[in-house]
Amino acid sequence: MPQPNVHDLFWFIMDRFASSGSGRLFFAIMPDRATAERIYRLAGALKRAHRFDGKLIAPDRLHISLFSLTGLSDRQICAACEAATDLRTEHFEVSFDRTTSFRGGPGNRPFVLIGEDGLRRLQSFRQMLAAALTRRGLRRPANTNFTPHVTLLYDARSVDEYPVEPVVWTVAGFVLVRSLKGHKHLERWWLQR
Repeated sequence: MPQPNVHDLFWFIMDRFASSGSGRLFFAIMPDRATAERIYRLAGALKRAHRFDGKLIAPDRLHISLFSLTGLSDRQICAACEAATDLRTEHFEVSFDRTTSFRGGPGNRPFVLIGEDGLRRLQSFRQMLAAALTRRGLRRPANTNFTPHVTLLYDARSVDEYPVEPVVWTVAGFVLVRSLKGHKHLERWWLQR
């Protein structure tokens, strides 16, 4: 399938972004629908087991954040879209096998899925996207730390690492997400088979 003209794609995305208000803008990987439902059920069981009070993240909002584009200029967002379009890589698998709480603000600690060995290809993919962003002049967003995770809920309480049956899925693409009272996918880039 031919790639869209990046300039036209950028204005299409910006029109959708502007018409829907402000909010956060970021690249993310989304689990497929069946995996998202499985993660949601697992999160529900763990919420009960850990006696969390926080609200579960809805299945359609579960994601792995890659890079934040919030606060970038229109020109920089265009460059980020060009970098995403330039990226050429194959599908890859991710596997999360533990949960833990991250540090957060008081009463707002993220409870997340994490992993290690099953996320090496994800780490490589993110490095490739970072290199593409850097080639387009976007060093600031590309130079951020990365701990791959899927946030399940936020809670006042925190817990230590806890093993879970691995949650595995094949990553077939990534999306540009606008987050404001929900997630809106502004654009999707597919990986090669």
